[in-house]
Amino acid sequence: MPPTLVEMRDALAIIRRYLPSQTPLVFAPALSECLGADIWLKWEFSNPIGAFKLRGGLNLMASLAADDCKAVVTASTGNHGQSIAYAAELFDIPATIFLPENGNPDKAASIERFGAKLRYVGANFDACREAAIEYSNKFHGRYIHPANEPKLISGVGTAALEIFEQDGQLEDVDLVIVPVGGGSGVCGWILARDELSASTKIWGTQSAQSNAAYESWISGKLVTRPNLTTSEGLSTGEGYSLTQEIMRNGLDDFILADDSEIDDAVGVMLETQHVLLEPAGAAALAAAIRAKEKIKSQRVVLVCSGSNISRAQLKKIIN
Repeated sequence: MPPTLVEMRDALAIIRRYLPSQTPLVFAPALSECLGADIWLKWEFSNPIGAFKLRGGLNLMASLAADDCKAVVTASTGNHGQSIAYAAELFDIPATIFLPENGNPDKAASIERFGAKLRYVGANFDACREAAIEYSNKFHGRYIHPANEPKLISGVGTAALEIFEQDGQLEDVDLVIVPVGGGSGVCGWILARDELSASTKIWGTQSAQSNAAYESWISGKLVTRPNLTTSEGLSTGEGYSLTQEIMRNGLDDFILADDSEIDDAVGVMLETQHVLLEPAGAAALAAAIRAKEKIKSQRVVLVCSGSNISRAQLKKIIN
């Protein structure tokens, strides 16, 4: 079942024990001028792992610790794995994280730094996810799905509470654009918006090279699609049941951006804001640029979901 507003508020109380401050919401004058809109940036990378996922990891692992969980297993392209590893160390729960063989080396090093066991399997996320499920069944670890976990969704949804409910951030938001991989992040925004009866529109954005969530949303059924994006934070080859249910009931639009447009958005963010994002973290800006005419004169929040770009990715983008 989708989490409720009460569960998101409970998650916020848990998260505040470990992340005491709201993530910054920053006005972007140069982007506002360029796009003809009032552009604000929600810096969801400003935490110890550099990614929004930490909110969900803390909330879920706190619940598992209360249930005396003995071990967890999950699959990730990096940021989800960092989140689980960080929170698992905090709650003293052994964690095994599966990454694709070509996984981001910086994210992998961070996962190991937090004490989790790391296993490289498969050419992409979908292959390593299957291996993680098999491993968890064999060794009786609690498998953590990357999206179909209400505690993850209620955790990451606390970012939306900071916009819609908390004092001192921003009023009268017309639109929020959120990067989508499995969809937990955008679902948190949808549920918070709906529970609080806000009029804000929520858009998702995904790589055109890995568009399973988009195609599942368009078709109204779970589909599998090629998973070829170089933006590993958006890398998902199939739609997931819980997040698709929430997206179908509440997502106002879904914008596909090409990997090259997402890479360009990393450069634009660096030039205009002097902020370095990973490609998935810049996807909302890529969507805003693509949909420039649709967002004119609106107050828009772009969710900057992660900053864990590798040196190789940055060099490629700059060149």
